Amino acid sequence: MDYVNIVIPFVGGLGMFIYGMQIMAQGLENAAGNRMKTLLEALTRNKLLGVMLGAVITAVIQSSSATTVMVVGFVNAGIMNLTQAMGVIMGANVGTTVTGWLVSSVEWAKFLSPSTLAPIAVMLGVIVMLTGKRRSSKDISSIIIGFGLLFVGITTMSSAVAPLKDVEEFCNLFVSLGHNPFLGIVAGAVVTAIIQSSSASVGILQSLAASGLIPFNAALYIIMGQNIGTCVTAILSSMGAKKNAKTAALMHLLFNIIGTVIFSIIAIVYLKVSDPVWEYVAISQTQISLVHTLFNIVTTIVLFPASNLIIKLAKLIGRVEDDQQDETQVLLDDRMLGTPGIALQSTISEIVRMGHVVADSLETAKRVLFTHKEEDIAFLKEEENKVDHLSAGITAYAIKLSSLQISEREHQMVSHWLQVVSDMERISDYCENISEFAETIIERKITFSEIGSAHLKEMLDVCAASYFYALEAFESRDIESALKTIEKETEADGLEISLRARHIKRLTNQECDTEAGIVFLDTLVCLERISDHARNIAEEVLEEIR
Repeated sequence: MDYVNIVIPFVGGLGMFIYGMQIMAQGLENAAGNRMKTLLEALTRNKLLGVMLGAVITAVIQSSSATTVMVVGFVNAGIMNLTQAMGVIMGANVGTTVTGWLVSSVEWAKFLSPSTLAPIAVMLGVIVMLTGKRRSSKDISSIIIGFGLLFVGITTMSSAVAPLKDVEEFCNLFVSLGHNPFLGIVAGAVVTAIIQSSSASVGILQSLAASGLIPFNAALYIIMGQNIGTCVTAILSSMGAKKNAKTAALMHLLFNIIGTVIFSIIAIVYLKVSDPVWEYVAISQTQISLVHTLFNIVTTIVLFPASNLIIKLAKLIGRVEDDQQDETQVLLDDRMLGTPGIALQSTISEIVRMGHVVADSLETAKRVLFTHKEEDIAFLKEEENKVDHLSAGITAYAIKLSSLQISEREHQMVSHWLQVVSDMERISDYCENISEFAETIIERKITFSEIGSAHLKEMLDVCAASYFYALEAFESRDIESALKTIEKETEADGLEISLRARHIKRLTNQECDTEAGIVFLDTLVCLERISDHARNIAEEVLEEIR
């Protein structure tokens, strides 16, 4: 037996299968970009919704490992709690069955024969790629080419191992795996852990099944092991993450181990006692898909009611409790960069969060000059420190995001966001400056005249409104709010000139205190610049929308 001519084509076919699966998944992900963002926004504490979300996302990106790595990233970033994570993890196991059905379709849909369909799909995809000018055309071509390469890979693997059906030792190996459930589970787990893809591992199993090499019972235990092996990727990704993120990875492992134990017992009883004939029947590709799907769906249904117990068990084993969220921490994680559509939406959400922190500062700044409360002054300094951390973290993440293979429009969006972050950070700086003016007022026991206080409050209201409209425009992509921002900024410019002239006149007529006058004028400068930065944000929004 010439094993070299078996191993090399098999490895090449496996590489083609994995590559085809990846570029097809990337094309699907890009094509579904906005929908992926909408799915992210739909996250709630409802575990059932999480199950559906996990299934849909995994079906799109065709990798439960990738989905669980994202879940670890979300938990690490504080975007998702463990209850939400549990639902998505259960759904991911269901969604990963899609690839198996694609592969087995050659049996139940004869017109999808790889020998005819794969070359046509690859050629059609290349034509679309070469002739299409729009980004959507490139995504469609990736889906078609990936689909074709996936079938070429599975055909190459099946053809490579076909001679092994006449090798008694090789056939006996799988028979022994069927007779020893533990060995079958370990084999499936090890192979999946090595290639870090349960979809690819199932594909390998199906290629062997196409040559009639796999008995039913061996396939059953291997499939269960594959579900355990796919947990390795999430566990590796959780290294160096927060305690809750490690707990999420442990939850994934426990869920699959418990499901495997339960169904292994059922399978052993059924195959050994009730219907032992299945031990000697060769399994087909379609049957593998069916077993894989039933195993994951039934496991999810059975363990769903006990999901909270799994969460508690994971915490107990890991000796962790829910972390208190640090508000200065940037809720973005590098694990999400593997799915640019979700990373983009996460970045927007974090900028909006930073924007609301700045809005809180501005609300406090509106009153601190008149209340002179020490807690308001301390609050503004704390918020400025928080905004500095958020600004630095978001900027660093956005730069990483811009280095990914995203569309030109998305590159422009990230560029606009970086400017928005800069403007928000500068507004926070001016709020801190106002808190310093309040300290000066307290230290020097300064008081504004009645007319000066009224004018200052008027300017504060106009400039604060300009920012609030700008934040609303960015958060909602609202043109009307952006235009209102510009109106308020124009009003602030005119008001600053008018109030400055009138105040200087009062100073000349000695109608107000000189020190109070200096603080008044400095505050006008800060407020006018706040409105300028608010206008910058509005203009970035208008530029992005148009």
